[in-house]
Amino acid sequence: MEKGLIVSCQALAHEPLHSSFIMGRMALAAQMAGAVGIRANSVSDITEIQKNVNLPIIGIIKQDYPDRKAYITPTRKELEALLALNIDVIALDATINADENLLRSLKKEFPNQQFMADISTAQEAVRAAEEFGFDFVGTTLTGYTDHSKHLTNFEVLAEVIDRLQVPIVAEGNFDTPEKARRALEAGAYAVVVGGAITRPQLIAKKFVEEMQKANVK
Repeated sequence: MEKGLIVSCQALAHEPLHSSFIMGRMALAAQMAGAVGIRANSVSDITEIQKNVNLPIIGIIKQDYPDRKAYITPTRKELEALLALNIDVIALDATINADENLLRSLKKEFPNQQFMADISTAQEAVRAAEEFGFDFVGTTLTGYTDHSKHLTNFEVLAEVIDRLQVPIVAEGNFDTPEKARRALEAGAYAVVVGGAITRPQLIAKKFVEEMQKANVK
C-alpha cells in the first residue's frame, strides 16, 4: 500500500447509501480522484469493490455481540470471512476491549497476511506492534472507547509516530483536506477519510447547520 489517501467506503444498514453496488461506485470515484487505497466493511461490499477498482483494500467486518465491546472484526468468524477474500490488509479492533488471544495468534497463523491494528491509545498501539506484530497501526478508535474519550486524534497520532517504526495510519476525524495534510506532515504513512467523502447526509448537514447561522432577512 502506497502513501497517501485511503477512502473509507462504508454505509451501514440504517444509512441511505447502504448498497454494495453504491460502495463499488464510491470506490471507483475514490480511485479516479487519486486515492491509494480503500477501506471497506462486509464481504458483499468488498467483493463488489474488487470488481470496480484495482486498489489495495483494508477490509473489516463490523459485528456487534452482546458480550463484547469490540465490534471491528471482533472474532475468528469475521477474520476467516475476510481471509477468504484475498485482500491486502485486514483490520481488527486492537484496543484493550479486543480478544487478546485472537490478536496474539494472527501473525503466527497467517504470516503472509498483512494486518492493521485499530487502536485508541498509544499504549494499545505499542502493544499491537511490538507484542502482536501488526504490520500497520491506525488511530481509528481514538475518542470512541471509554478510556480514550479525553484524547484527541492528533495527540495520539503524534505519540504513536514517535514511539513506533511500523507505518502509522491516521484515521478518525481527519475530516478536512487540511487535517489530512497535517497528518502526513506529522509523519503518518497514510490517512483514512470516510464520512467527509462518502456520507453525503453528513456533508449536507454541515452546510445546513452553517447556513442556519446566516444573519439574513
